[in-house]
Amino acid sequence: SRTHAQVHETRSHTRSSAEEEGKIGKGKQKAENGGRDGEQQQASKNKKAKVEGENRDANGKPAVDVAVEFEEFCKATRQHLSINEMRRILEANEQDPSGSDDAVVPRCQDMMFYGPLEKCPVCRNQVDCSGSNYLCRGAYSEWSTCIYTTTDARRRDQPLMIPEGIGDETVKEWIKKQESRIYPRRELTSSNKPFAGLVISLSGRLSRTHQTWREEIEKHGGKVSNNIIGANCLVVSPAERERGGSSRVAEAMERNIAVVSENWLIDSIQKQQAQPLDAYDVVSDLIPEGRGIPWDKMDPNEEALESLTAELKLYGKRCVYKDSMLQEQGGFIFEKDGILYNCAFSLCDLGRGINEYCVLQLIQVPEKNVHLYYKKGRVGDDPKADERVEEWNNVDDALKEFVRLFKEVTGNEFETWEREKKFQKMPLKFYPIDMDDGIDVRRGGLSARQLGVAAAHCKLEPLVAKFMKVLCSQEIYRYAMMEMGYDCPDLPVGTVTDLHLERCEEELLNFREDIKKAPDSSDKANVLWLDFTNKWFTLMHSVRPFIMKNFQELAVHVAAGLECIRDINVASRLVGDMSGATVDDPLSDRYGRLGCSVAPLDKESDDHKMILKYLETTYEPIKVGDVTYGVSVENIFAVESGAGPSYEEVKKLPNKILLWCGTRSSSLIRHLQKGLLPSVCQIPAPGYMFGKAIVCSDASAEAARYGFTAVDRPDGFLLLAVVSLGEQITEMSTAPDQDTKELEEEKVSVKGLGRKKPDGSQHFKWVDDVKVPCGRLFASEHTDRPLEYNEYAVYDPRQVCMRFVVAVKYEEQNVVMGEE
Repeated sequence: SRTHAQVHETRSHTRSSAEEEGKIGKGKQKAENGGRDGEQQQASKNKKAKVEGENRDANGKPAVDVAVEFEEFCKATRQHLSINEMRRILEANEQDPSGSDDAVVPRCQDMMFYGPLEKCPVCRNQVDCSGSNYLCRGAYSEWSTCIYTTTDARRRDQPLMIPEGIGDETVKEWIKKQESRIYPRRELTSSNKPFAGLVISLSGRLSRTHQTWREEIEKHGGKVSNNIIGANCLVVSPAERERGGSSRVAEAMERNIAVVSENWLIDSIQKQQAQPLDAYDVVSDLIPEGRGIPWDKMDPNEEALESLTAELKLYGKRCVYKDSMLQEQGGFIFEKDGILYNCAFSLCDLGRGINEYCVLQLIQVPEKNVHLYYKKGRVGDDPKADERVEEWNNVDDALKEFVRLFKEVTGNEFETWEREKKFQKMPLKFYPIDMDDGIDVRRGGLSARQLGVAAAHCKLEPLVAKFMKVLCSQEIYRYAMMEMGYDCPDLPVGTVTDLHLERCEEELLNFREDIKKAPDSSDKANVLWLDFTNKWFTLMHSVRPFIMKNFQELAVHVAAGLECIRDINVASRLVGDMSGATVDDPLSDRYGRLGCSVAPLDKESDDHKMILKYLETTYEPIKVGDVTYGVSVENIFAVESGAGPSYEEVKKLPNKILLWCGTRSSSLIRHLQKGLLPSVCQIPAPGYMFGKAIVCSDASAEAARYGFTAVDRPDGFLLLAVVSLGEQITEMSTAPDQDTKELEEEKVSVKGLGRKKPDGSQHFKWVDDVKVPCGRLFASEHTDRPLEYNEYAVYDPRQVCMRFVVAVKYEEQNVVMGEE
């Protein structure tokens, strides 16, 4: 341009004029500047020297030169040292010589050049350099691969030990040279380039401009292309997916190029690692054959829908696995000497990204030979599962193969497990899920098509029949399992044995004791959490396991999960198989098995009016996102369970109070049949902070939290129990500092003080001197405490009598319906 030419010409003219003036001009300029140029030059030299000093190793060499020297050294070692010699050198320097050749070579090169690495401070196994960090390759326990990582691993400052007879003259000369120097510090490569080597194409209106995303992608190591050809993926906006896809989307689909949401970019940058493209795929359902995305890589909402509608493939010890296709031929589980040859296994090791199941069965087909069925894979990833069905002419040979595979999969003997239930977990080996000889209620309960017919043929009072229909349907149990992520269709978690549940509870209690002794922020504590996570999600297989890191997660996903699965197992045994005809009134039969009387209250009765008032005054709307939910009462049932103490017994006790108890719908059968039971353990989180106690509240809002399921399933239940608090009540506003065993042994009632409490002026006495803490909720003096509402903990089940079941419906508040 003209402007550019003028500037260039002016600069040239100025330089020529200065040259013509010669030394005089320069001397004059120097004098006028008062020596400022000299000062600037000296400062520049000092800065350069400082930077070079910072990037030099202990031997005075620049870091760049050290990296080049290491690269040349690596080439030389491959020429002058054999793999076996490298293993011997590693062993001589107390480093791990095991593993593949690809693991041994870089480990030996790193050690010889930069010095021997100290052992992992967590598990005392080998630490290796990946180039961007140092990570442990060992195992913390038989359940867990160690996940210790650091960017500054410690090395031993000691001479390199080389066994005799190793290396030619070149190696010996290098070793001698090394003796006079200090080990250099290894500079790690940057790990913030998640898109390194990837070509990304952008399409549509994204949350940021394409130019902004281009800069972000290039900053993190990737390239942006305007063409689909040659791209690794196409990033699109949700709007394009809703429109059915643009021409660029269609072209990407034709070329089998991943089409992903913008969240893939965001999450990859945040986690500093390119996330799996399949997990962010937005067009798989537009492709006729689909892409077979594994469930654990799906969006959680999509995965939940898949698992909720999936048919159970294994639902008990006598169940023939669905995918074998042998049940259709009349196949049944082979049995010999009281042993059913049907095993299901689980393995979770999040340190290595493993979450797998395995099924092993011997199936007898009538008038045919015995078949051996074997399947191993990740949940929801059937296309990649290892699966086979083999027919055996000789039963003894089939039994031997079954036993061999059991040992291969678990590292244990089959007979020892089946006969004595003795089992030792082996590293990276599966653990058996101990199935009960029954049928999972998610399969045996009433299906959607049976519900109306079952109620129509029921001889019970209509409201009680409707109540039993809900408790015997598959739906509430499927939803409960789905919400917790324990709904893998390949493993029968809903029908495990009591022994399996006891092992799970034992692991929880052991972990609770171990974590008390570990500092909160230490590597030891982190590994304890990881190790327990792997144990738990191996024993209770989940479609979406995660590393737990705090007590709130432990309470919600483990303690509450264990209680819910325990309750569903009780329901499975009571409901049994209702898949057949319903004209013989199976609902009345199951009601008889409950051992509990259930009678609807007259809506005009004083008890019904009292309960409505108690609920309305102590309720606060539940907020989910930006939506709040109120509650309305459908029906109220008076109950008398034969398992716990009767009302006649409890009403004779002192200091009685009517309190709310929260429950999942899936737990109600257990409550009715077994009575209210204490929590499984003490965890410093609401509901569990007072230990093994039956926990109730004087606020229906607290109970409603547990009864609330989801926005598309508005029905739930609340319980009301008469509780005797005894003569001595201990008030606490925080979790107990000491162990709760003393409270549990002395059976002293505890009142946990919440941030809100009901207005005491509205409390009143019900029948038999039972106090009803009715009243509008208002802020208490304990505004900074963990409990939102008051909690009452009772340690003796004989002090609690369940009295009413309140069937409620959660309703969205302030809904404005649009005009049509």
